[in-house]
Amino acid sequence: MAGAGVVLARARTDADDRLIEADEPLAGLQRRCGGDLPGTVAVPALLEIVRKARRLGLKVARTIEALDGEETVRAWVEIDPEGDRGSGGCAISIGAWSTTPRATPSDEETEALRIAIDRAVAELSARLDPEQGVLTVDSAAPDLAALVRKMRNRPGTPWTDFVDLPDLSLHQPIHWRLVDGARCVVPGSQRGWTATLVPLGRPDPGSAGFELLLVADAPLPAAFPAAEERQPATPSFGREMTPVLRQPIARIIANAETIRSRLAGPLPEEYSNYAADIAAAGQHLLSLIEDLSDLEVVEAEDFRTAPDRIDLADVARRAVGILGVRARERGTRLEPPGDAVVVPATGEFRRVLQILLNLVGNAISYAPEGAIVRIEASTQGSLAKAVVIDDGPGIPADKIDRVFDKFERLGRGGDGGSGLGLYISRRLARAMGGDLTVDSDAGQGARFTLELPGAD
Repeated sequence: MAGAGVVLARARTDADDRLIEADEPLAGLQRRCGGDLPGTVAVPALLEIVRKARRLGLKVARTIEALDGEETVRAWVEIDPEGDRGSGGCAISIGAWSTTPRATPSDEETEALRIAIDRAVAELSARLDPEQGVLTVDSAAPDLAALVRKMRNRPGTPWTDFVDLPDLSLHQPIHWRLVDGARCVVPGSQRGWTATLVPLGRPDPGSAGFELLLVADAPLPAAFPAAEERQPATPSFGREMTPVLRQPIARIIANAETIRSRLAGPLPEEYSNYAADIAAAGQHLLSLIEDLSDLEVVEAEDFRTAPDRIDLADVARRAVGILGVRARERGTRLEPPGDAVVVPATGEFRRVLQILLNLVGNAISYAPEGAIVRIEASTQGSLAKAVVIDDGPGIPADKIDRVFDKFERLGRGGDGGSGLGLYISRRLARAMGGDLTVDSDAGQGARFTLELPGAD
């Protein structure tokens, strides 16, 4: 065996990828992996290359890894098809067999996996300020509808004021570590819930706020609420399909992240990359579903916002805080309005934040690495304005009139965008009595201006 030295074991498979003969130590590993002899190859990495060699009719040689109890097995294998493509089995030669203790994931890796899974299966997510006050909240679970309404009507209120924590007897302020993983009782919901708090900001965790996730301990009861009480007379994508699709897609993402991070055991790099692609595709699909749901909401004849007095500059600073990690990953510097800048405006806080997150997120995506994205906020007469300025390629003159069209993606391809973000953002701005406009020249970046009615 070239590159492997002495042959330690030989084996054979048939045309159905069943292991029909095997020497030790492969025979023992086959059984410990849950397979039989004869039986389908039970070592995943070996099965994959056996199938590839048989289908292509080509000899394949490489190192494989497999879990064997508390040990990791590494071996060099050569797979030699014994017939024409797909018509026969394969001869297997094994060399360089070695075992090492299975690596224990670090505390950081374990925590990252826990958060990734909770984020994927959570039925409520919210952004909190550094004092755990509610900034935005989103949920499609029918038994959380009343909770969401209360949170949205009282922005800035600690999230713990809206739920019961039966295992804790504490007073504000509550340190976030005490409520991370706490059992929650939500008024109006028959299900139990567990809270996950993800601290944002470095080097002091929580300095940029928190992400709150609520994970249910059981599926929604089929009888809650009665279908006639919660479904409209005509089919509704947002109300019917979004909750149905979110959970299975979220679980696909969570499982793919588990595989990608190798926390379930060693895995060749190519399979880890496959899992990363699956997770990314799942995230794109989930984003598209959320956009389509938002589209249905803003195009409804009875759509209304809940305007209140807000500080537009403060909302801009919060948007920058939320997107800070994403910007740093691309080497982009975000420059929000200064802390002393105050711009009173009239608008619905969470909708204004949604618009600015979309504008700043687009700017990060379009700007070259190392660029600067500035957010300016000011009062001009009776209007409050927030301007997002990027150093990206700009928008060609022949496309600028189509920027806010439905499904317009500005020529992007393959990035998973739906082309609905700017359309939805403008609809939201106009629903609040304002507008969203753009000024750009090709090669000179873009300036997106959000206008809202001012406030005294």
